[in-house]
Amino acid sequence: MQLSRRTLIAAGGATVSGVLSTGAARAAEPARSAAQSTGEDFDVLLSRAETLLTGGAFDPSDPDFAAGLAALDRTAKGLWDTLDRGAGRTALWPDLAPVTDPGNFGQSYTRLRTLATAWATPGTSMSGSAETAVALLSALRFTYDTAYRPDARESGNWWFWEIGAPRALMDCCVLLRGSLPAGDLADYLAVVDRFCPDADRRTNSPALSETGANRTDKAVIVALRGLLGKDADKVASARDALSDVRDAGRNSLFRYTSSGDGFYEDGSFVQHDVVAYTGSYGTVLLGGAAYLLSLLAGSPWAVADPKVSVMYEAVERSFAPVVFDGLMMDAVRGRAVSRERAGDHRDGATAVAAILLLASGAPADRADRWRALAKGWLTRNRTAPFAALATLPQLALAKAVLNDPAIRAGARTTGSFVFADMDRVVHRRPGWACTLSLSSKRISAYEAGNGENLHGWYTGDGMTYLYDGDDLGQYNDGFWPTVDPYRLPGTTVDTRARDDLGTGAGTSTYRPANAVAGGAVLDGRYGAAAMEVMGAPGSTLRARKSWFLLDNAVVALGAGITAGDGRTVETVIENRNLGAEGRNRLLVDGVPLPVQQGSAHTFGGARWAHIDGVGGYVLPEGTALHALREERTGTWRAINTGADTGGSADPVTRRYLTLWTDHGISPTDAGYAYVLLPGASAAATAAWSHSRPVRVIANDSTAQALEDRRTGLTAVHFWGAGTAAGITVSGPATVLVRRRGAQVSVAVADPGRAQTALTVELPFRVRTLADADESVTLAPGRRPVLTVAVGGSRGHTHRAELIQ
Repeated sequence: MQLSRRTLIAAGGATVSGVLSTGAARAAEPARSAAQSTGEDFDVLLSRAETLLTGGAFDPSDPDFAAGLAALDRTAKGLWDTLDRGAGRTALWPDLAPVTDPGNFGQSYTRLRTLATAWATPGTSMSGSAETAVALLSALRFTYDTAYRPDARESGNWWFWEIGAPRALMDCCVLLRGSLPAGDLADYLAVVDRFCPDADRRTNSPALSETGANRTDKAVIVALRGLLGKDADKVASARDALSDVRDAGRNSLFRYTSSGDGFYEDGSFVQHDVVAYTGSYGTVLLGGAAYLLSLLAGSPWAVADPKVSVMYEAVERSFAPVVFDGLMMDAVRGRAVSRERAGDHRDGATAVAAILLLASGAPADRADRWRALAKGWLTRNRTAPFAALATLPQLALAKAVLNDPAIRAGARTTGSFVFADMDRVVHRRPGWACTLSLSSKRISAYEAGNGENLHGWYTGDGMTYLYDGDDLGQYNDGFWPTVDPYRLPGTTVDTRARDDLGTGAGTSTYRPANAVAGGAVLDGRYGAAAMEVMGAPGSTLRARKSWFLLDNAVVALGAGITAGDGRTVETVIENRNLGAEGRNRLLVDGVPLPVQQGSAHTFGGARWAHIDGVGGYVLPEGTALHALREERTGTWRAINTGADTGGSADPVTRRYLTLWTDHGISPTDAGYAYVLLPGASAAATAAWSHSRPVRVIANDSTAQALEDRRTGLTAVHFWGAGTAAGITVSGPATVLVRRRGAQVSVAVADPGRAQTALTVELPFRVRTLADADESVTLAPGRRPVLTVAVGGSRGHTHRAELIQ
């Protein structure tokens, strides 16, 4: 049988950029209603959808495109060689049997989409192959007849039934639409109508409204189903779901939320009600919204909601702070950190591609800034280049930016960011970044489930991620299967053995009982954060932890560390992945330690340490420091057994340098103090230890405080009413004060969210209030008092500028 293949929009082909430019141009034309839609409208948008899958036309002599094409061809050939095409088959691939299992038919559709993409992409060995097309049509029919059909009942993970399978199926239909028998198409549209009839509700639980990324995913599916079936009302319903027209905007993706799923005004993104998820579900939401905005631009169904600006604002408010040289910070990837095939660089590349897709239809000033940001990310990442991770459509978007001399690469984002609504803190300097993963009774310490993130016990207990522009592989190079999960950097832990998490169906979260998690930012440059650690069930551990985020240092203080379970409690200063063969030198008080694996040392009163290629560690009070150099071996399978994300059982070995302090068995009111100096030399670390430019003023269960003589900064976290560094507060608060001549800058937050108002008394005269948030008032004088209305502010920072 001779089968035709739909090529791109025009006979000569079209690029992704060209197609999106055409859509943007049509968007400027007078709007037409859905009632005015024509068959041509459906055909144009289906061609656009195909281009968004294949990348359109490209120069095969370009080495990046050639490599991307070769990668697609290799993957597709591997799938083709193992595809069971026999008449008596019971599954399409032997490792996905039985096909009736939701995870198996879901993954089968995903593999078929890869084959269909290779068939529809010029230049692959399968391009336009009649044999491939026949096999694909037969495989789709088999899967429908055997497993995924309207009379089937949902079982297992709902996601495969309502999102995973229908999205891949609709993509296959877009690519094969010129060859797909009408009866088959009708059946496939019917099964989508059964399991994903709209984007507003969960099909297996009709009272449950879809939110966040799940709503976006379903909107894309419904839009494609509408286009394939030439159903204008379906396409309109997909568009309207973005704004949640059905429920008057209650779950609109184009609104800021103050609880539950979605984007928050402070830049936070939450999914599953209590999980910080910018880098996983947030990226899915951004990508899905960008896809629909681009797909529908200039059509009768174009998105016209003026509140789409919320999505535009998210690029710089939510994503830019957590993308570091193209990688996505693990603190906002949730259980995705355990996925072998979706590391921080790959999720970062997906986010960059989504931003570039969104830029195609965004206002010019925003689009220009985003493209500059993206160019900076793309050009600085030499560890995992974008071209090695991207699909051909993503690569086409990136090449358009990289090849445009008018776009200048943006510098790294700098500043301090407290994402109070998701218990995350990010501090960024020109060469490095530090991220804190906190948790509370509002935000989960971890998410596990469906076999994922089995060892995530302490990832939300103050885990401290240190990103260095010269070490972009730190968390991407076999870190999660090999790191000691009981010794994550920055955490204070009870060393008891833990059972695997998330081995059952569905996802699980754990919110500890503590209220305090968060902090305040001053001048967008300095930060202070705190978290009260309360051990999970089975542990009586309590600890009060604070971090102070400065120009070239992070100061970490711990106090009130108490437990009564007869087990050792440790605070981990560092646990650095040195790679497969790393031999980075470790100095302690200037003395080099052996580089042999397995070497362990204890120092009674260490003052400083330094790891080559990482930076320095100052211990201002002298610390009983433990140092261990070891090789650790693990498997991705040990931390992720998910149906479609499960890892390999192949052993992975990496070398680590671990520094920690031991608080003893069942400690009472123990503490610690250390300073991270990212990128500092050994000489600079020793000099800091001797000169002490930052002085710890308090470190107890009432307050933790420091003074930075170089900048005039005083920063305190108060655990209750009291006085420290001359500052007196009426209740728990984070306070930063900076004096520069006659000018005083103040930042205040209530990360415990327990009060309606706070008073802050300063130890020097203030004459007047120059500028302040509406929540702040001043009683001037020799001992001036600021009154801050913190009630209802959800832990966010209140600022004031004073004149002495």
